[in-house]
Amino acid sequence: MESAKIYRLHRNRFDGSSGATNAPTPAAKPKLLDQVRQAIRSRHYSPKTEESYVHWIKRFIFFHNKRHPAEMGEKEIAQFLSSLANELHVSASTQNQALNSILFLYRQVLRKEIGYVNGVIRAKRPHRLPVVLTRQEVKSILGVLDNSEWLMVMLLYGAGLRLMECLRLRVKDIDFTSNQIVVRAGKGDKDRHTMLPVAAKDPLVKHLDWIKRQHQRDLERGLGRVALPNALERKYPNAGKEWGWQWVFPASSHYTDRVTGEQRRHHVHETVCRRL
Repeated sequence: MESAKIYRLHRNRFDGSSGATNAPTPAAKPKLLDQVRQAIRSRHYSPKTEESYVHWIKRFIFFHNKRHPAEMGEKEIAQFLSSLANELHVSASTQNQALNSILFLYRQVLRKEIGYVNGVIRAKRPHRLPVVLTRQEVKSILGVLDNSEWLMVMLLYGAGLRLMECLRLRVKDIDFTSNQIVVRAGKGDKDRHTMLPVAAKDPLVKHLDWIKRQHQRDLERGLGRVALPNALERKYPNAGKEWGWQWVFPASSHYTDRVTGEQRRHHVHETVCRRL
């Protein structure tokens, strides 16, 4: 390598060339965390999973003083996971989440197979009985709520929806004829049917009537678009403005999409329901 470098220097010195070529500069390789995000999005994982995986991968890298993961292996993974249990006293589920994030990095991004991680001090999994509200307690909670907050809690309780499943409901996913709700991309990225509670049916009809009028006002102002899953937006450019794709529980304000620059309406943030 050194002799080749000397040869090029001497050649440039005698023939007057600068050594520059017209070959195109290769595109810069994406940064590691950008590669992680691309791998997650190509598999259609949820934004929450992306946020969690990136968080734990960054924690892993900083724990080892910013060493590149390609230079590390099972030993460093075990040290990091053990520190979570020993020093931070995280739960078993949190420790498993960190492990899954790191394994995803190695297997799907770095293409490096990781064997059994020995010597990990496992976080203890506590054995607790589930807390179940009585009917009277549920009735008391619903009694102090109204409007969309009442509807969200009623669907969580009466339809067995998880919080994000409730907030991500679209108008088209509610079948008033069959009294059913279609949950799209639920846990494990699976679809399923669940019942529409009778007590929520009429209030939900009135709620959607009000949401539809709000959507119509948005359309008149040149707005009214929502984000669509996967590649549907490219396939059906105008579907984001259709009534069926609107959120059942839309946010009160618009946001600006970072890619398109359009103003869109998102669904209610989960903290709205958690603060109830």
